[in-house]
Amino acid sequence: MPLKSALPKFLAAVIAASSTLGCLALVSVDRALAEDVSGPSPVGPPSPEPNSYRTDKYRSPVPLTLKGATVLSSSQAMKVWSEGHAVFIDVYPHPPKPAGLPPGTIWRETTHMTIENAVWLPNVGYGALSSGYENYFKHNLEKLTAGDKAKPLVFFCLRNCWMSWNAAKRALGFGYTNVSWFRDGTDGWQEIGGLVVDAHPLP
Repeated sequence: MPLKSALPKFLAAVIAASSTLGCLALVSVDRALAEDVSGPSPVGPPSPEPNSYRTDKYRSPVPLTLKGATVLSSSQAMKVWSEGHAVFIDVYPHPPKPAGLPPGTIWRETTHMTIENAVWLPNVGYGALSSGYENYFKHNLEKLTAGDKAKPLVFFCLRNCWMSWNAAKRALGFGYTNVSWFRDGTDGWQEIGGLVVDAHPLP
């Protein structure tokens, strides 16, 4: 991804200044790739279910359905989680460390709050994936399920976040047969008293 699209303009300016002045740049880009899903949940009627992946405006009203998957309410997700059989997968985006940072730049790795015992597979919910992220997604799903395509999988992000819808749809395309989409994600989880914990991206 080009630098200008991966980093906000102000951040690029900070990096350039640090190179010129030889000073340390304290870089935090938690919103660099996540800017499309940050902020409050949008308000509006549910969108109709599309036939293909959503490729823009990821933080906007989502459908009520996902063909081939089970859509979970917050209480249903809590019940599934309590049973302990399903793999909960958070797909909230996370910026990778950019290549070619100027010498002396300090990279601050960011973290994310997610459902306890969930795994964080960032950047697999975009509508179009690079071959690297598609392989990352496939590889980790195979590891998490031990190759069992019928293993229960629950995908989530935030409320009104298309990234979890995209990821669940893509998992169905990979041949997984027991896919659930937790539509309200960590927002709904916390509203019913569920706890969230600090998470780190799965390698």
